[in-house]
Amino acid sequence: MKLAKTLGELKLSGYQPRSIKTELRANLIESIKNKQNLFDGIIGYDSTVLPDVQRAILSKHNMLFLGLRGQAKTRIARLMVKLLDEYIPVVEGSDLNDDPIQPISKFAIELIKEKGDDTPITWLHRSERYVEKLATPDVTVADLIGDVDPIKAASLKLHYSNENVIHFGLVPRANRSIFVINELPDLQARIQVALFNALQEGDIQIRGFKLRLPLDIEFVFTANPEDYTNRGSIVTPLKDRIESQIVTHYPTTIEIAKKITQQEAKLSADQISMIYIPEIAKDLIEYIVMEARDSELVDQNSGVSARLSIAAFENLVSTAERRMLINNEKATSIRLSDYVGIIPAIVGKVELVYEGEQEGYDSVAHTLIENAIKKIFDAYFPNPDKVKKGKEKDLYGVLREWFGDGNSIEVQLDSTNEEHRKTLESVVGLRKVAESTNCDAKDLDFMLELVLHGLSE
Repeated sequence: MKLAKTLGELKLSGYQPRSIKTELRANLIESIKNKQNLFDGIIGYDSTVLPDVQRAILSKHNMLFLGLRGQAKTRIARLMVKLLDEYIPVVEGSDLNDDPIQPISKFAIELIKEKGDDTPITWLHRSERYVEKLATPDVTVADLIGDVDPIKAASLKLHYSNENVIHFGLVPRANRSIFVINELPDLQARIQVALFNALQEGDIQIRGFKLRLPLDIEFVFTANPEDYTNRGSIVTPLKDRIESQIVTHYPTTIEIAKKITQQEAKLSADQISMIYIPEIAKDLIEYIVMEARDSELVDQNSGVSARLSIAAFENLVSTAERRMLINNEKATSIRLSDYVGIIPAIVGKVELVYEGEQEGYDSVAHTLIENAIKKIFDAYFPNPDKVKKGKEKDLYGVLREWFGDGNSIEVQLDSTNEEHRKTLESVVGLRKVAESTNCDAKDLDFMLELVLHGLSE
């Protein structure tokens, strides 16, 4: 389609202006009818969060996403750009993305008055209609709304009472765009107050200038519910102006969590081709993260981000890769002993309560791994304390007797594949227990280690 270059051509094309909320609503309706998934990559929210987002868009609402860290709040906001028209016309040179048919800035109004149908038009791609700001304590009203620019006044030789000396902030410059403020409670209360009129009436005030700018913005905010409910950092009148508040959550099942981790983990082609990762090894990562989300030693108000499972999985694969390189081997598989390599990921991603700090980060990380091993062991093997005793009836009988006779093994972290297998195979009765799960032959070494660690726990 040929895009108009002047206001006259735009009028002849039959273009009709519409608000961004109407635009989002119309395109969402079309995508729902066509069974399109515009929130590609968002997993586990199909029956919870995404329907709420769609309802908010259909209702033409501004939104507040309430959720702990690592719950894809910002990602959902960024994907909303797909619901915008591919291109929209704007008055060329306008700071506020003025619609040529309905201009709001003094610059655009005067330019159209001067040039009429010859007013030059440019086209703005939807990727340029997304503005994001992280709320920090140092954000000012001038950053968000605007201020008088003395340099502009001096260079143009204008009096401070002239509207042309205004330098607009992020909010007015986001006209006809999606504007996202992350971590809203971190904005000082007086800064939040500056957003009142922009949200409700669409006008702004800058240094005494009475500007009636009907700004056309889709506002999206994100906040941690702990900040929101306990600290009370979102001022009540602002909260009242945000029509839809959408609560996000962590994955509810191991399978959903695993899909997210596998989608987000950044593995190299060499790692994928040379390192075999048993499915149970992927499960164990998620068990560890879920243990962290339930642990009394971890600050649950801070949350345990999905980034923990992603970083832990990447570290796990890298631990196996390092061992493979040290031993000059061409391939290897994940071992249970490799999980020592994920401790830095755990330490960097959890906040501890006082009791946890007394224990120490490394100790808490080991505890989380040990508890997860116990749970995944229970999912595959009978409880060793509840089976009937005796070598014939007890699945663990031969194994118990072998260790009872004073035998022991030491699994070396960086041993070769052959050395590792020989060490495990030397334990009498171990293979019988591992093979009781009917596991794949490729997973046998991992299961042998799981039996040892599981029984230990």
